[in-house]
Amino acid sequence: MPFSAFFCGTLVFCAAVFCLHATAQVDQSYARDPKQAVDQDYTQGIAKYTTLPELNSSLTDYLPASQTVPTPAKVLGDVAGAPDMLPYAEDTYRYFRMLEAASPRVKVLTIGHTEEGREMIAVAVADESLLKNYKENDARLAKLADPRTINMNDATAVELVKQSVPVYYMTGTTHSTETGAPTALMELAYRLAVDNSPYIQFIRTHMITLITPVVEVDGRDRMVDVYKWHKAHPNENYPRLMYWGHYVAHDNNRDAMTLTLDLSRNVLDTYLGWHAQVLHDLHESVPFLYDNTVGDEPYNAWLDPILTNEWEMIGWNNVQEMTKLGMPGVFTHGDFDTWSPGYLMFLAAMHNGISRLYETFGNGGADTVERILTPGEYSRTWFRQNPPYPKVKWSQRDNNNYEQTALLVSLNYFAQNAQTFLNNFYLKSKRSILKPNDAGPAAYVLPANEDSQDRQRMLLDILRAQHVEISRTMEAVTVAVPAKPKHENKDDAGDKEARPEPPKTEQRTFPAGSYVIRMDQPYSRIADALLDRQYWAPNDPQKTPYDDTGWSLPAQFSVEAVRVTEPAILKAPMQMVKDEAVTKSGLGSGSIYLIANHADPGVITLRYLLKNATVSVTDAPFTANSQQFPAGSLIVKDVSSDEMKSALEKSGLTSTSASAVPSVAAHSLIAPRIAMMHTWLSTQTEGWWRQAFDKLGVPFDYISTQTVSTEDDLRSKYDVIIFAPVGGVHTQQIIQGLPMWGNALPWKKTELTPNLGRIDSTDDMRPGLGYVGVDHLRNFVEQGGLLITSQDTAQFAIDTGLAPGVSVVTHGDLKVVGTLLATTVVDAKTPILYGYSKPLTVYSEDGLALNVSNTVGGTRGPRFGSSDERPTGRGGPDDPDIPQGRKYVAPEVQPKPKPWEPMPLNEEQMRNNPNVIPANLRPQVILRYADKDGLLVSGLLDHGDLLAQHAVIVAAHLGKGSVLLFANNPVYRGETIGSYPLVFNAILNFDHLGESGSAGQ
Repeated sequence: MPFSAFFCGTLVFCAAVFCLHATAQVDQSYARDPKQAVDQDYTQGIAKYTTLPELNSSLTDYLPASQTVPTPAKVLGDVAGAPDMLPYAEDTYRYFRMLEAASPRVKVLTIGHTEEGREMIAVAVADESLLKNYKENDARLAKLADPRTINMNDATAVELVKQSVPVYYMTGTTHSTETGAPTALMELAYRLAVDNSPYIQFIRTHMITLITPVVEVDGRDRMVDVYKWHKAHPNENYPRLMYWGHYVAHDNNRDAMTLTLDLSRNVLDTYLGWHAQVLHDLHESVPFLYDNTVGDEPYNAWLDPILTNEWEMIGWNNVQEMTKLGMPGVFTHGDFDTWSPGYLMFLAAMHNGISRLYETFGNGGADTVERILTPGEYSRTWFRQNPPYPKVKWSQRDNNNYEQTALLVSLNYFAQNAQTFLNNFYLKSKRSILKPNDAGPAAYVLPANEDSQDRQRMLLDILRAQHVEISRTMEAVTVAVPAKPKHENKDDAGDKEARPEPPKTEQRTFPAGSYVIRMDQPYSRIADALLDRQYWAPNDPQKTPYDDTGWSLPAQFSVEAVRVTEPAILKAPMQMVKDEAVTKSGLGSGSIYLIANHADPGVITLRYLLKNATVSVTDAPFTANSQQFPAGSLIVKDVSSDEMKSALEKSGLTSTSASAVPSVAAHSLIAPRIAMMHTWLSTQTEGWWRQAFDKLGVPFDYISTQTVSTEDDLRSKYDVIIFAPVGGVHTQQIIQGLPMWGNALPWKKTELTPNLGRIDSTDDMRPGLGYVGVDHLRNFVEQGGLLITSQDTAQFAIDTGLAPGVSVVTHGDLKVVGTLLATTVVDAKTPILYGYSKPLTVYSEDGLALNVSNTVGGTRGPRFGSSDERPTGRGGPDDPDIPQGRKYVAPEVQPKPKPWEPMPLNEEQMRNNPNVIPANLRPQVILRYADKDGLLVSGLLDHGDLLAQHAVIVAAHLGKGSVLLFANNPVYRGETIGSYPLVFNAILNFDHLGESGSAGQ
């Protein structure tokens, strides 16, 4: 190499090293304003409660002083993140309103209320000029959010971008046990409003920061109560947070698809109402700060790649800047897959924004605790080059330091690159509108002749809540739709692999009034993601999916939504529809009202609204007034026309009047008395059942397993007891409860804990159902009651002998993770299936399936076992062995029942066998899983042959009553609407479940 080249290269290299070194020494990006006074007392408090110097940064190791703006200490009595102190949501709100009163840079708005009526707020913080003109800025952002308003003109968009500032929306304490965000956000808002350092001034003058400090307000107040109880009883175990929100706990961060909870709708409406670019949700579970914005594979298949690139930009910048600040344990990527759109942050990802989430380390309260990490948490990996310490003394102030520093870094980066992100915001919106001509499809069509208008309406309501535009055709439309691929018959194909034929199309005509979800709209991605199917490859490198792998809503609602790729559908005459009122039923002149049951959830609503009417349900289909009525339809009489009209409007159903009762087999339909039983182990999963029942107006008593253990005559009070899934617990846990050593764990309203005991209460959460409670349930069923169980509670019913003849299938290598699976009807005559006219898709958490037997404990076989394979002998494998020296006596053909069928009993097996279940009490298989080739509907399924054809819903019988066992979860996250009527049919027909076509097999 020539000397000159070497010299120049060395000079450049040395210069680069010098510059990097100099930057590290003299970088003033984080310097505070020397002219601004520091609040010395508050700053000393920060230092006092920070356990190690490196667990803070130059951004948050001080607090600027203000003569007019109060610090968080004004409300808290100490600095944010101080030990032994958690503020209620109302205290947090009080502080933000004090900020608003003291500074023109802060604006507080009510964004809605929770199920229990508590307020939710959003706090806007920015330079006073930005807040003064925020509506003008919002009008510009609205045009970028919907490029159709500017005729998709890029030049116009460029000018709008130049004139606008972005909105960055952050949310805290979605999960109630993660307690640090409210105080961190209180202090952050103060800094943004008061601090004059160039770093923070730039944020304040170049963007609007929007803050919802507490998302789960009901749960926050309960968590503060629990923490207060803990501090008042310092040497005792304290109750776990049994109830977060009114209905669910951790799953409140899985509601972004169906928007079942008030908090989800409030956050989405706020995010879209401000036309924000980012939704940043704050959580606490990983040391020290995991920016899971980048996440792991697989990424959601409906995202714009622009977004996934933005994740990389922001996430890695966060790690880089906090590492430069000297803070250990900050990383991104990790192993959190970003597949499911159910997380709260995904409200932004699916509406052309940027979804973000932090997991900061937390202690589940404000105690300062020495934490011992696992090797998996402190190991160095390629994505975590500066890992957390193996052991650390951690405080809530440490949590607040990390959370605020990370947010300030992100806000500054976003402000510095505001034009880029605003332009991307516009481009993602534009590309969503161009979807029909790019990735497709053109639209989804929900046919007007859908059997269940009720379930179709519920699906459309979710799309409306997602701010998706819905149109309706004005005339019949014929377009090409994808034809279902046909596979070669493997039996006829020899050794060849069965290969799908090339994609084909077929013509289909949709009637006038069909709903069209056009993909040439800004929020096409959320509609596409919810209405499409999902496929998770069994060989995907991600072996531990974080949540459900399949969620296709049409399949779960049992509603048809046809994916149309032909753009011609967009030219069909149609009109956009807004919120549609429920069709008002014309009652006609007759005094008998006929309501067709198409497995409509509204049927049970109607029955409880018509408390004093005489109602019967038909056991067979019939025709009246030229209309076909399926089995399970209602006949109503002895009700006024006004009451009937009101009930129909509230239930979303329609009726036909008749002058006489139709001639069809029917039975009386009372309004059953329902109890919903819960444990004190967890109320997470059963909360979705309570929510569904409340929403549909189905009354029930809410009782615990402790109540059942003390009530010896449940049948006098209830006709149906629902034992919804607990969530991954074993039978012995249900019976025994929590260990009885240590102190009592109360959950009740007291002066110290005013927010506990609202939903249910107990003096001690530890006792379980007990064996006495099991006996009480058995007596309830034997006396004619119905016990409904699902998943782990179905296993409980089996283990405790409440479901004679039913067992759980052992699956081996089967892998199912929140998957949608097809089923086949076994017992078409059971009332449980009233109204269903097409195959039903069910949600399976982990592939649970059931076996049935005609005996208790399984069918008795020969003493020394048996084999279906022939023994060694003459002939081939299909020939009989023939003993010599005598005439051949052919054996009887051995029965080979299908996987969902019980083994038939012969005379030998039945002779003097007390384990044989009487024919009328043998378990009935209602639904089974479909055959292997058609089993998967959506999600992950590996080794599906181990699950195919096994029973998924079984009715067991005990005495005069029944136990209904769901291997699936039919009421889940507001998604499984198509399965709801299975439960409701069973409830309404609780005393007729033994009448079927499969009893006594």
